[in-house]
Amino acid sequence: MTEKQRKILSVALRRFAQDGFDSTSTNSIAKESEVSEGLIFRHYKNKQGLLDAIIEHGMCAASEYIENVIAIEDPKSLIKAAISLPFQIDESEYDFWRLMYALKWQKGVYNNDAFDDLNKSLEGAFKKLGYKNPKEEAEFVEVITDGVATGILLKDADFSSMLQVILNKYDLK
Repeated sequence: MTEKQRKILSVALRRFAQDGFDSTSTNSIAKESEVSEGLIFRHYKNKQGLLDAIIEHGMCAASEYIENVIAIEDPKSLIKAAISLPFQIDESEYDFWRLMYALKWQKGVYNNDAFDDLNKSLEGAFKKLGYKNPKEEAEFVEVITDGVATGILLKDADFSSMLQVILNKYDLK
């Protein structure tokens, strides 16, 4: 990827996250990126192609986090690592995740295979630990972590004390 492509993606990500996908023009992205609009179209075909490139890049990074959790064999450690994921979001990734949450509501874009695999791994971990409803427990963890991530991203708040509350629920100190 060229430096110009990186700058285009960076500007587009920030603008889409702040102003919304529909409200951001490729012309404004081109101006801020100091490139021609034609260059954006040459590399990404259209605005949707630009968004797709941002999502693909971000989801590859997210998949790495998830794959590390899925690889954990001890069920309690796996659950703890999954619950801890939203607390590990680096501030440099906030725009990507804000965009993903906005798209979730605006366009119905939500999960990918990595998140499905994480839920299956959580279900398996709860099953190994003898939980009565492992599938529902996995879904509960997803809902809780999704809510925590929303709070972190929207409120820009410190939810670290919330982590201990959630870990205590599952006796994961």
